[in-house]
Amino acid sequence: MREWLATWLVALGACLLAVPCVSSAAGAVIASGALQIQMLDAATGDVSIEELSSGTLDLRFQTFDFSAARQRDHAFWLRLRAEENSTPGSVPTLNISKSRTLQIQAYTLEDGRPVLLRTATFLPGFRGLHQMVLALPHRLAKDQVLYVRVDPQGQRWEGLQFAVSTLEQTLATGAEHARMIALAFGALLAMACSSLLIWLVLSDRLLLLYATLFSLQALYVAYLSGQGFEWPVLQLGAPVMSYTWNVTAALSGAAACLFVREIAELRLYSPKVHAIFRWLAITFVVLAFANVAQEIGLGVVVAAIGNLVFLGSALFTLVVSFLAWQRNNRAAGWFLIAWGLLEGFTIATAVRLLLTDPEGAEGLLYYGLPLSMVAAAVLIALGVADRLRDQRLALSDAEKRAQTDPLTGVLNRRSLVERLEAACLRARARGLPIALLFIDLDHFKEINDTRGHQAGDACLRAVIGPIHAELRQSDVIGRYGGEEFVVILSSADIAAAGPIAERIRNRVADVRVEGFGPPIQVTCSIGVATSDTLGVWGEHLIARADAAVYDAKRSGRNRVQIAGALPA
Repeated sequence: MREWLATWLVALGACLLAVPCVSSAAGAVIASGALQIQMLDAATGDVSIEELSSGTLDLRFQTFDFSAARQRDHAFWLRLRAEENSTPGSVPTLNISKSRTLQIQAYTLEDGRPVLLRTATFLPGFRGLHQMVLALPHRLAKDQVLYVRVDPQGQRWEGLQFAVSTLEQTLATGAEHARMIALAFGALLAMACSSLLIWLVLSDRLLLLYATLFSLQALYVAYLSGQGFEWPVLQLGAPVMSYTWNVTAALSGAAACLFVREIAELRLYSPKVHAIFRWLAITFVVLAFANVAQEIGLGVVVAAIGNLVFLGSALFTLVVSFLAWQRNNRAAGWFLIAWGLLEGFTIATAVRLLLTDPEGAEGLLYYGLPLSMVAAAVLIALGVADRLRDQRLALSDAEKRAQTDPLTGVLNRRSLVERLEAACLRARARGLPIALLFIDLDHFKEINDTRGHQAGDACLRAVIGPIHAELRQSDVIGRYGGEEFVVILSSADIAAAGPIAERIRNRVADVRVEGFGPPIQVTCSIGVATSDTLGVWGEHLIARADAAVYDAKRSGRNRVQIAGALPA
């Protein structure tokens, strides 16, 4: 149940994350509880602040109708009345959160004369809004009136909110908001850059997709929060402000599709679903460019189509990711958990914005959403690391299988010869000897013929443990062929190799293999060849040790034979 809940969050949240949407809260005038807002009747026409300050037009102010105001392409007046005394502070302020296309002039009355409020600063806000901070000459008293002239400089303006505060509190809050967004942006970008650098070394497609996905997420949160428009380089997006977060979100959806199909290994397990995700990614890219339809009044249509596409793809991703998780794909499991966390906050943020103003959703906008993005990046990074670890283990296992004998688990002939050549190069460079033991099981053909090949295989496996018991960590054992094994003794001369061979012979002679009739006693003959006595290296040592084994067998088997120097 918890897994399905997480994936539902992924599905629904993906829609809200990337689709250009118009929030009803963004399109409403909202005031703090300390201010009452009215709008001058449009029939009054354009009037001056002097006429308003006389109080003769106060009865013509009506309840504010935002929908009607948005249809206007000319300036209008608002009347703000304080319903209570404002918060004390050294510099009281009137804070206006508004669209950047709105030109604002605010006036207070001093001895019946209008006084223009000075702009103290501007602070960025979500969805292209910004906060205009006006300094008040003194704190507002109950029933005190302010007049605000709103002049739209463009179409589709949205968002207008008034509040009274102090400059200290406003700047502190603005700095904290900027710090949280900057930290989230920096963390996301740092992880994306780290992934990109690792990709340059490992060339794993998943790393490149991770870097792309969270680079876009970083840009999305920077532009959506409005902070990016205040930063170097990113401020170049200001002329196309509303496109910045819409386009990055749609491209993020495309990257997410490619990422999901890669982390779920769909190319291997379901080529058809793999192809579907490719087309979904292409659709998201088309949606990103379709944002230009806003210029011809089709933005709502694009948003509706985008919602359907995102919802369908999210549900499809839900099923695919869940099945991948059920297939013991731990990386896909990490993705579901992380994306569920991120989209859970995205859903909560979007719903909160539909019900209230951005200030009311401050905790989600500046803390929940950015931190959930960082947490998702960390969790998905763990999934990517898990995937890379599995690939490394699979590669190591494949390399091990290629180097080892499948029956006994020791090195195969090719790997054994390669190890011998490397060991001889090191020994000769350091002026050290090297010894070789050639071990041949006695009467092995007879065991196969009378007890069966399974019995012979059991005997081969049974002698590996006793041989290993007498070897050092630096020594190497491999199966040379059939019932023949070769042991490489690093830095060992004839004085050390002989006793080791004798102990191995004794241990093997103690082996009893059961389960194939009467217990089978296994013995071996061992030929010993060393570089310090023979003056030969590499495969020449193998040949000399092999010849010594034949001497041991001719002498009665179950014995050790030292290879002697060839006659001159």
